[in-house]
Amino acid sequence: MPATYTMLPRHPLMTLGAALTFSLLLLATGSHADTRWPATADGAEAAGFATDTIDRLDAAMEKIVADNDVAGMVWLLARDGKVATYESAGFASIEDQRPMTRDTLFRIYSMTKPITGVAMMMLHEQGLWELDDPVSKYIPEFADLEVVLSHDEAGNIELGPLTRQPTMRELLNHSAGFGYGLSGNDPVNNAFRELEVLASPDLNALISRVSNIPLLYQPGDEWVYSVAVDIQGYIVEKLSGQPFGEFLAEHLYEPLGMTDTAFYVSAADRDRFADVYRWDREQEKLMRNQERPDRPSYFDADRLESGGGGLVSTTHDYARFLQMLMNGGELDGQRILSAESVETMRTNSLRDGLLLRGGDDRSGQAGQGFGVDFAVIFDPEAARSKQGEGTYYWSGAAGTWFWIDPVHDMFWIGMIQSQGGNRPGAANMRQIAIDIIYDDLNNQQ
Repeated sequence: MPATYTMLPRHPLMTLGAALTFSLLLLATGSHADTRWPATADGAEAAGFATDTIDRLDAAMEKIVADNDVAGMVWLLARDGKVATYESAGFASIEDQRPMTRDTLFRIYSMTKPITGVAMMMLHEQGLWELDDPVSKYIPEFADLEVVLSHDEAGNIELGPLTRQPTMRELLNHSAGFGYGLSGNDPVNNAFRELEVLASPDLNALISRVSNIPLLYQPGDEWVYSVAVDIQGYIVEKLSGQPFGEFLAEHLYEPLGMTDTAFYVSAADRDRFADVYRWDREQEKLMRNQERPDRPSYFDADRLESGGGGLVSTTHDYARFLQMLMNGGELDGQRILSAESVETMRTNSLRDGLLLRGGDDRSGQAGQGFGVDFAVIFDPEAARSKQGEGTYYWSGAAGTWFWIDPVHDMFWIGMIQSQGGNRPGAANMRQIAIDIIYDDLNNQQ
């Protein structure tokens, strides 16, 4: 039987006044601690870093903005529960001269996925599904899926039966065999684009469309970045009896004080919403991207609640989410998940020898695997990474990125809005941040 939850109204991004009322109500009821953290940085030394290291880190991020690699950025580094730096630079909108601030709202795209994974694990803790269950147990429409056995450039396709049904574990680690439509010139990904799966009006329609597309591989045979997390959002709806966004609002955002995270932007918050930019080689400058005409606007409350990439959030909200994971599922007295569930999420669950791949033309990434909706560095030496064993991470299509290093009790968030082309010679901001941070840690040993 589905769990019973209290229905809430659709969760908009709160205005300043609503957020203040929300905070006062929580304090009055005593049900929450102060959720303003992180508001400012505690400082380098409080977080166990040399002052000159954080100064170099801030200067490096500021230079990336000054060089027009991105229009603006917000970045945050926390260790042992203390914030080493929390800064912003540049513009949320160049044309409107709106500065990038700590309160800026970002399209986090695939950084939605770990949030969906946490929702799934909440329901797992209630015994509503098991890792080795077939996905078709919860989505009967998938019971008759087939797999592509072969295809050629002439469009000939050979389909065959599945050797077995994909499991929930495989759905969580992208080895179930589903396509996505974001890339790939094959019958499966072509069908995702032709059926406009990611432009589905709702999750029911998305499932209906996916059920008409064969798998790209037999379940468990390959790691394929896929629509799996949108499917998970549908499963959350079905098992909880709540619309996906309402479930997240009640059981995750509100306990954690994530008042600026939702699937759309309210009219009151439009001025906080960053524009997306790309580098135009002909004009040699950053140009603002137009919103896609084939998708509902971010200002449309009825847009698809995509568990794979639909959320808007702030650095503050996502920092609270990551610190909850860092703490083993709890923050400020609010228990979201058990420590065991967090451990499951950040443990590689791919079979031996299965590697993360960016596509058929790219070799796999040694030393890295996948847990529940994010990648895991289980062998830093093989992965050629300076980060600690068990570091888990993910990023979004507009350039936002994060990582959590449990060895050093540390996490990083970088928030930008960049999609469609970079300046020639642009800095590798992700690696620059890692190099500066971990060179300091290595010098401390």
